[in-house]
Amino acid sequence: MIKIKSNIGIPKYKQIINSVEELIISGRLKKGDQIPSINHIKKQHNLSRDTVLTAFNELKNRGIIQSVVGKGYYISSENISVTQKIFLLFDELNSFKEDLYNSFLENLGSDIQVDIYFHHFNRSSFSKLILENIGDYNYYVIMPANLEQTNNDIKNLPNEKVYILDQIHDDLLEYPAIYQNFKNALLNNLNEAKHLIEKYKNLFFVNTSNKQPQGILTGFSEFCKTNNFEHAILNTLKDRIPDTGDLYIIPDDKNLLRIIKKARESQLCLGKDIGIISYNDTLLKEIVEGGITTISTDFNAMGKRLAEMILNKENAQIENPNSLIIRNSL
Repeated sequence: MIKIKSNIGIPKYKQIINSVEELIISGRLKKGDQIPSINHIKKQHNLSRDTVLTAFNELKNRGIIQSVVGKGYYISSENISVTQKIFLLFDELNSFKEDLYNSFLENLGSDIQVDIYFHHFNRSSFSKLILENIGDYNYYVIMPANLEQTNNDIKNLPNEKVYILDQIHDDLLEYPAIYQNFKNALLNNLNEAKHLIEKYKNLFFVNTSNKQPQGILTGFSEFCKTNNFEHAILNTLKDRIPDTGDLYIIPDDKNLLRIIKKARESQLCLGKDIGIISYNDTLLKEIVEGGITTISTDFNAMGKRLAEMILNKENAQIENPNSLIIRNSL
């Protein structure tokens, strides 16, 4: 079934791969069919185990075969056009991360398959998803979010196959990454808008549990203390009644909608009576209430740059820039 020839200029591991592909194209191997074992091919063609294993690992990374413990290897996909597979682990999916994901796909080759997973800020899910997919992909793109000690799991993957996305912690500095500097982004952009912020009496940062990067909180506190602004950190706006002179910095959209609704109910005018600065720009924020001021990174650029890093096998840590978009709400 597997054909190997000597002195033809094609590495023998590659010939094994080509044989499996040809058998799939001809219809002699279909999804679910078992293929000869590593030992069988090794003995039949007098090859080293490493040669056969290299071929099997590449076929496995591309999703063409899968191993079943105690039984052997089986055809898992007949799509031989896929040359590489990428494991993409997000914390959650929202509109701006969808932009990142779509940009990433658009800038990869059509022969690269991306499988997306979500850990939803759950440490157990994060660990399980990584450990269950060790050895199944050519590259692993991981968004650790605010989870602690994620390198305990990530270190089980080959260093050269791992890319860190969005937040990079101290124990992940050995990996290539494209990330945001949340502290500097907030601090620098608030300083840029300081002339508008000064008309408000009280500054409030809305922190929703463990989802917000710690750097944002640090940047907010540092800005307020340096400029002697009265400030506080709130966990939610659910029961809060806004008052004239309040400025709210709101990373999540649920609390953004809450404060807009409550401002209307209290007949407070955005940008005059109270102010709002949101995080991560969307089309909706351009339009609602005459426009919401945002601090945002360019997620399309982040996705494109991530694709370039993987395609070029680039080992670097790149900061994705943030910018302030001033609109009516400030």
